[in-house]
Amino acid sequence: MEKKDLKPASVFYYFEEVCHVPRPSKKEGKIRAFLINFAREHGLEYKTDETGNVLIRKEATPGMERCKTVILQSHMDMVCEKNNDTQHNFDTDPIETYIDGEWLKAKGTTLGADNGIGVATELAVLVADDIQHGPLECLFTVDEETGLTGAFAMKEGFMEGDILINLDSEDEGELFIGCAGGARTSAEFPFPTVPAPAGSFFFRLTVKGLTGGHSGDDINKGRANANKLLNRFLTQLMNRYDLRLAEIDGGNLHNAIPREAYAVCAVPMKDKESVRVDLNVFLADVEKEFAKTEPLLTVELESENPCETVMEPEAMKRFLLSVYAVHHGVYTMSQDMEGLVETSSNLASIKQKENKLVVVTSQRSSILSQRQDMSQMVRAAFELGGATTDTGDGYPGWKPNPSSPILQIAIESYQRLFGIAPKVKAIHAGLECGLFLEKYPSLDMVSFGPTLRGVHSPDERLLIPTVEKFWLHLLDILAHIPAKA
Repeated sequence: MEKKDLKPASVFYYFEEVCHVPRPSKKEGKIRAFLINFAREHGLEYKTDETGNVLIRKEATPGMERCKTVILQSHMDMVCEKNNDTQHNFDTDPIETYIDGEWLKAKGTTLGADNGIGVATELAVLVADDIQHGPLECLFTVDEETGLTGAFAMKEGFMEGDILINLDSEDEGELFIGCAGGARTSAEFPFPTVPAPAGSFFFRLTVKGLTGGHSGDDINKGRANANKLLNRFLTQLMNRYDLRLAEIDGGNLHNAIPREAYAVCAVPMKDKESVRVDLNVFLADVEKEFAKTEPLLTVELESENPCETVMEPEAMKRFLLSVYAVHHGVYTMSQDMEGLVETSSNLASIKQKENKLVVVTSQRSSILSQRQDMSQMVRAAFELGGATTDTGDGYPGWKPNPSSPILQIAIESYQRLFGIAPKVKAIHAGLECGLFLEKYPSLDMVSFGPTLRGVHSPDERLLIPTVEKFWLHLLDILAHIPAKA
């Protein structure tokens, strides 16, 4: 299969176009200009707001002018992650896509189908002259991945539609009618230093080869967290030897399960070989623990040039024990929807900044009080270790409405097209829908999309056959939107 043969041709054409436009979160200027130029070239009405959101309107096809106005919505930005051995500048370089069997992938980077495939689908709808639909508004928001900034800042009246179809879900054949709310909790640990002990063996420990993934969608899949694995072994070494910590770094994004982490440490020279033996035992243990979910997991030890200073031992101990104690993963499952994660936390990143260590975590829950409790639990573990902590305001969840009219239309459409009923679900990840409801409480909403896997990591991939099913489903829904009352 070649790219030119992919169907629907228009959707894949515009996805490739979008892949050539840099669009990191908070740096959406180029993709915004692309969308505005697209609207101008096709004679479509458009507007933007102060935050950078773009809305493009398309008139109804003849005979459907009285239908309710539908808003198609996706976000412009993408998570920018790459493998350590990949040379790529997300600010300037295009995403290089390739076909691997039934999957579309990127070379060493995130693919950006989250949510570039939604953007491409909207563009394909806007240019199509052979489909039926009522009045349309295509909304493209900024900075969904790192702060939901576009949805937060959107003012009332920017949209005028009655129905919103969010195109940011990742499982074809599933309709989403609810999502988790979330918040970010950060901690700052002091990093006082002392001279490195003489006669020390310095080494670099690296955890790598993990699957990573989305901290909402993938939190229940039993994947390892590179920060937790690294901290676990460091704590083990601290309990056995005179361990010193010189440097530590792991993870990047608050909404991604960390795939890699490393630390530069020292032990007395006499313990050098014992540490290597301990690592072999530790690696054998975790390989067994994660045999199914992390087949490429590895922990490497390499000799390192001596450092002049290391972290003061007591401060190091408080830091390592706090990170050990803080919760990562699923905390509770929903009592209302079988199989739905209700509350979770992700130990996302550890960064060294001058004289402090900054740890970022994210908490999610479909119940606000549970999310608040989870954030407090994380802060407690950090504060016991002497850190200063902060939890942001977060974003609201989207409460499911099983009697939603657009949901019923979407269900009937899927059954008509494919002969089976779609699954109706809520998602543990965050969607912008909760924020839209705060400003447009009468909006009737549903979310769906083609199948994606490995999002927020360089393993991100798009299942090609599901794009055509997603496209046909969307078009059939648009053709069956009812008239305004």
